[in-house]
Amino acid sequence: MALDQVRRSDPELFEFIKGELRRQREGLEMIPSENFPSLAVLEACGSVLNNKYSEGYPAKRYYGGNQYIDMVESLAITRAKSLFKVPHANVQPYSGSPANLAVYLALCKPGDTIMGLSLTDGGHLTHGWTTSATGMLFKSVQYHLKPDGTIDIEEARRLARENKPKLIWVGATAYPRALPFKEFAEIADEVGAYLAADISHVAGLVAAGVHASPVEHVHIVTTTTHKTLRGPRGAIIMVTERGMNKDPELSEKIDKMIFPGLQGGPHQHTTAGIAIALLEASKPDFKEYAEQIVRNSKALAEQLKRNGIKLVSDGTENHLLLIDLTPFGKGKGVFVQYALDEAGITVNKNTIPNEPSLAFYPSGIRLGTPAITTRGMREPEMVKIADLITRAIMEVKGNELPENRDERNAYLKRFKTDIKSNKTVAEVRNGVLEICSRFPLYPELEL
Repeated sequence: MALDQVRRSDPELFEFIKGELRRQREGLEMIPSENFPSLAVLEACGSVLNNKYSEGYPAKRYYGGNQYIDMVESLAITRAKSLFKVPHANVQPYSGSPANLAVYLALCKPGDTIMGLSLTDGGHLTHGWTTSATGMLFKSVQYHLKPDGTIDIEEARRLARENKPKLIWVGATAYPRALPFKEFAEIADEVGAYLAADISHVAGLVAAGVHASPVEHVHIVTTTTHKTLRGPRGAIIMVTERGMNKDPELSEKIDKMIFPGLQGGPHQHTTAGIAIALLEASKPDFKEYAEQIVRNSKALAEQLKRNGIKLVSDGTENHLLLIDLTPFGKGKGVFVQYALDEAGITVNKNTIPNEPSLAFYPSGIRLGTPAITTRGMREPEMVKIADLITRAIMEVKGNELPENRDERNAYLKRFKTDIKSNKTVAEVRNGVLEICSRFPLYPELEL
């Protein structure tokens, strides 16, 4: 995978790819929805499988020449069903958002009532947020977190009783606690709703038995494949026994909504990468990996707390944590993200529950441990990383966003320029480089 052909045919693009590899190698990738798949996965995604159209499903294609493609997709399906212990799996969704949209369109009509966790409380856009098509096409009722940072089950129960939703989502994109599948199953049963679990963030933890599985409690499971599952950028929709019992035609409805309802030709090079990732996730060493993700996340959280950094829900039970920067004022997330980025620590600014600022200038930072755990880092490194993050936070905590929009843009522009020559951030950067030098990324890949 030296990309010799890219180097020869497009030197300009080759330099961009080379630069991105250097950035990944010399930095700490801590956005919890990102990971480093194996070279086997990357090879499959760059294979000749890219060349084939295969609308339809195995043995039911609209194009000829799919005998090997059928084998690839059938293998991925079999592995998904085995790993997650479900009777039906569709591995064709291009990504998580169209997978979730397919669930809506298979089960609901425009205007039907649906429920999901509020985006500002850690939910996902596709769980009914107002700016998403899912919040525009359907009547969305959102539940929230309690003051302790955990999902307010009683509020969700009350809202379900009052609104009788057709579909309820349990899942999140910025929630550091275990997802309460059993409790939501009781709510869904009471009001006759379909229950879908979006486990995109914790799929690898579920596969390894480190996080509770939703399969016995919900009707449908959706997941992306590139987060803790450590595969390519794709998605899977699964129907459970419980789902089949509620609606014997549920799997057919899902399949028809993916194709021809929403998508055309599936990306079979991605399907092959998914098949490899599913095989890797079935191995004993993947269980150890998933356990280490959580141990690392907890060690990172504890050291941040010792350093005086506030966390939403005061800790974590999974792969991510959410820093609450409001003790230093509102809207500080943008400054911390820029400072950490300059220091080689990649995180994302994020809203927190009861966000006091604007969504684009939020008061939180979301970070996690899947990618750095893939590189082999453990608890001692988490302590050092927490200390580096704390130094960066303390260096920029005094910055204040102007209320006036023009003044705000000018202020941020100056901040981005000044942070590049900040001595403390440079020292943090040196600390990051020292850690990364001991945990090489893709050493076999030479560009």
